[in-house]
Amino acid sequence: MRVERRLQTARHGAELLDRKQRIMASELARIQQQADRSRQEWEERAREAAVWLPRAAALDGRQRIEAASPFKPAEVQVQWGGAMGVVFPEDAICEPSVASPAGGSSALSYAVAAHRSAITAAVRHAAAQRAVLVVSAELAATRTRQRAVEKRWVPKLESELLSIRRQLDEQELEEGLRLRWAAEWSQRSQ
Repeated sequence: MRVERRLQTARHGAELLDRKQRIMASELARIQQQADRSRQEWEERAREAAVWLPRAAALDGRQRIEAASPFKPAEVQVQWGGAMGVVFPEDAICEPSVASPAGGSSALSYAVAAHRSAITAAVRHAAAQRAVLVVSAELAATRTRQRAVEKRWVPKLESELLSIRRQLDEQELEEGLRLRWAAEWSQRSQ
C-alpha cells in the first residue's frame, strides 16, 4: 500500500510538473516577445541619441554637454510579476533626473531628450531580458525534475511494486500448496 501511494504521488507530481512546464513555456514565449519589442525600441532610441550627440558636440562643445548632464543618477522602479511560483520583473519604470538648463543649441536639447528616452527604453529592455533569463532557468529546472520523476522515480516504484506483487503471489501459492498438503495429510491420517 505504501509503495502504491508513493507511485500514485509520483505520477501526480509528474502531471503537475507537465502542467507547470506548459504554463512556463507559454509565459516564456510571451516574455520573449516583450523582450524582442523592448530591444527594438531601445535600439531605435539609441540610434536616435547617437545621431543627436555628435550634432550637439559640434554645435555646443563638450563643456555644454557636460553641463547639460544631470548630477543625480536615474531612479528605477521594478514592477514584479510571477507565474507558478516564479517571480520575475514584469516591467521597469525609469525616471531619469533632469539637469538644469545649460543653454546651448536646439541640437543639445534634442540630444538630452533622446538620451533620456534611450535610457528609459534600456531599463525596460534590461527588465525584460532578466525575466527571460529567470523564466528560462525555471523552465529548464522543471523539465529536469519532470524527466527525473518520469524516467527514474516512477519506473523504480513500478519495479518495486511489481516485485512486491510477485512476492505476494509466491506467498499465496505457497500458502495454498501448504493448505492442500495439510488437507491431503489430514485425509490420509484418518
